[in-house]
Order: sequence, then C-alpha cells, then structure tokens
Amino acid sequence: MINEPVRFPYEAQYSSVIESKKRDQSYRYFRNVNRLAREFPLAHSAEGKSINVWCTNDYLGMGGNPEVLQAMHAALDKYGACSGGSRNISGHNQFAVSLEKALAKLHRKEAALYFSSGYNANDCALTVLGQQLPGCVFLSDASNHSSIIEGIRHSGARKSVWRHNDLVDLESKLAAIPLGTPKVVCFESIYSMCGTVAPIAEVCDLAERYGALTFLDEVHAVGLYGPHGAGVSEHLDFDAHVSGSASSERTVLSRIDIISGALGKGFGTMGGYVAGSKDLVDMIRSLSRGFIFTTAAGPATMAGAEAAINFQRHNPQDRIQLQRNTRLVKQRLLEHKLPVLPNASHIIPLMVGDAARCKMAADRLYDDYGIYVQPINSPSVPVGQERLRISPTAAHTKEHQDILVSALAKIWDQLGLRRLDDWAKDERGQAVEGWETSGLDAAVWGNEQLGLAASTPNQHGEGFMAQHLAAERFVLEDSLLASK
Repeated sequence: MINEPVRFPYEAQYSSVIESKKRDQSYRYFRNVNRLAREFPLAHSAEGKSINVWCTNDYLGMGGNPEVLQAMHAALDKYGACSGGSRNISGHNQFAVSLEKALAKLHRKEAALYFSSGYNANDCALTVLGQQLPGCVFLSDASNHSSIIEGIRHSGARKSVWRHNDLVDLESKLAAIPLGTPKVVCFESIYSMCGTVAPIAEVCDLAERYGALTFLDEVHAVGLYGPHGAGVSEHLDFDAHVSGSASSERTVLSRIDIISGALGKGFGTMGGYVAGSKDLVDMIRSLSRGFIFTTAAGPATMAGAEAAINFQRHNPQDRIQLQRNTRLVKQRLLEHKLPVLPNASHIIPLMVGDAARCKMAADRLYDDYGIYVQPINSPSVPVGQERLRISPTAAHTKEHQDILVSALAKIWDQLGLRRLDDWAKDERGQAVEGWETSGLDAAVWGNEQLGLAASTPNQHGEGFMAQHLAAERFVLEDSLLASK
C-alpha cells in the first residue's frame, strides 16, 4: 500500500499562532464603535449603546465637518465612488491634481504626492530614496513608526538607529559617516504612542552640518499645529507664518527636505502624502511600485481631503480648543496622581504597565461608563509599558471630561494600578528618566497662542505645585465655559 503524503496542518498552525498571542496578552480585540458624524465625539455600539469616544485620531471631528461632507457629496454624485484604477491607468483626475497642489502649498514645498495611506506614503518614499541614493544611510529615531522602519528595510539601504530625541547620539552617528555619503535623518514631529515632540530645529542644524537630508513625519501634527495646520515645523515660526514674512525668511519648515503626512487624522478623511522638491516627488512617483500598482482613492475622498485642508487653513478655533481641552484633562488626571506620561503635545498616554490589566481598565471604561479607550499593548509599545492612549478632541465638553476623570480615578483604585509616584520615582525616591517634568509647562502651543492668561512656568521637578494647578485650572475652565 502506498503511503499518502502527509499534508501540513495549516489550520492548526493558524490556531497555534492565535493562542500564543492570547497567552502573552498581545492579542488584539476590536470594538464595534460606530461614530456619529453629527454628534461627534459620540458613537453607538453594535447594540445601540451610546459611546463617548476618547480614542480617535480624528482629533478635530473633521470627518463630520459640513464643508467636507458637502464636497464629498458633490464629487460622489457627479463622478461616482470609484477612481477607475491606479493613477497610471485611469485614477488620475482633477481631484488628485488639486489636492496635491493644496498639500504642496500647505507645506511650502514645490510638489506633493498623494497615497492611499500614511503608512504607504512613508514605506514607498523611503524605499525609493534608499534605492536611488547610492550607498545611502538612514538615521532613524528609535521610536519611529513601523511604516518608517519598513520603508527603510524595503529599500535595502544601511540603517543606524539613534536614541529617541537624543541629539548627542544623533550627532555621534552622523559624524561617523563620511561627509560625501548620502544620508537621511528620519524622525517624527509628534510620536503617537508617547506624545513626545522632536527637537526639529536642532535636528536640522545637525543634518545641515553633516550633509544629510531630513525626512519628517508630521502625521499626528498636521491640522493640529501651526497657524495654517501645517504641523509642528510651521508652528515653531508661528508669528512669521501668520504675518506672511515666512516666505522671505529661513524657517524651520523651509529647512525640512521631505515631509510626510496623513489626511485621516487632523484632516478627518483618508490617505497620506509626501511633499518636497519637484524632482524628488517626481522620482518617487515614477519609481514607487506601491504607488504605481495601487488603485487611486475615489474622487469623493480626495475632494473631502482638500476641503478639510482649506477649512483648517482658515479656521484655527478647533485646534486651539483641542489644546485647551488636553491641558485641562492632563492636569485633572495629575490631581488624582494618575500616571500621565510627560509630553508637550495633545496626546495623553496613561501608563498601566500590564497587558491584562490594561485591557481590564479599558473594558470597565466601556462597560460601566460608556467610554471607549483602546488599550495599547505590544508591539505598539514595549512589554511592561502598556497604556491607555487618551485622545481629547475639540468637542469634548467639561461634562465629558468630568465623567472620564472620575471613572479613571475609580478604576485605578479598583484595580490597584500604579500611581504617578510609582512611575516617576525609583526606590530611592529619585526622578526616573522621562518623568522629570509634567510636560505641561513646555507645551508646543503657548498660552498667548491659545488666548490664555500667562501663568508661572512650572520648573523641572516632581510635578505641579498645588497653587499652580489651581490657578491654571481656573483659567482653563473659564476659557472652556466661555467657548461653549
């Protein structure tokens, strides 16, 4: 009798992988959350339960903005849902041309190229760069997004990783590379899992000194920073960009060689892009397989994205309100000694440090209080640094904030989770690196830019003084109430 060949147990292997993910607590559970365009930030569950969303990248609610929806409806009704193919086949149209002009104008660059996602934009652009710059070396921040890491890997070029936001380490690695070797410093303006902000001007100084290009990911900053929503690189020369003198001055924005961004966050639609010189963008357009062989977004998506850019260019009120809300939520969490990871941005990482209990906290928020916050586990963050990533929006009212803060304080007590001092101090009572300051005193948006009264700046140390908290909170709550 002839023995039949044994077939590989494919399904058993799939099941084994999933079980392994569940055992190490890295398995991802998705919530069925249906956001309501006209009731932002509210949503409903699959069962119809009302949900308040505190975990969204649509920070300004632009996904439901009337001007965005009107532009999308008009394009959809006239041109249909589908682009018809890749940009090389039949997906190139007036909406693509107009959107890319708007993106280039936003960042004061010669050209821009629109992709299906921010991930795709980074992956494709960096792959082409690494392949077309002979002997290229990428210098990548240790906390860079997966899309940057994958783009560098796909390029086949050399990579040197520098410690997160560490200028000394970056310079030592730049200095070790011959001046004539093509090199690209890759970093983000705002890192989405920790909320830290890059020292952009100082990175530009080093790149120029050692003959490197700068590739800046502004994905979590576009729409939210700068007088026109161009990101942190615009915000750093705020007054110059407001007055119009930026066109004749050397600004931080003008010093960045390549900017990548996304339209599904501060602009509330979908897609990603890169902006830079005309020839750079044309090279990526001509050689990127990820661009060439991907179906273009539909006309309505591109029309809505451009409408969002134009709206935010002339209407800064929502991003100002977002920053006010963020400050107040951070301060109120700190009053309860909850471990807000210090940063100067709009992102609030609330540290838990255990995957199972992180999910338990998120489940209690959802089940008991109707609040949606997604637990962040490995591989998004290292094991032992699991957290809740809280995202205030411009539309979260004081009542919403009251419910969130009260719920979190109770859950921290119920689960016995680590408090601020447990994270911020070691066993000798010394400040742990990264926790030296609350981060609120050095926010990217200054009090004057937010229309707030000046307050005594918090010094580096062990958190806020009680009187500083009280004074700052009074100013912020007064501003919030006045804005309703």
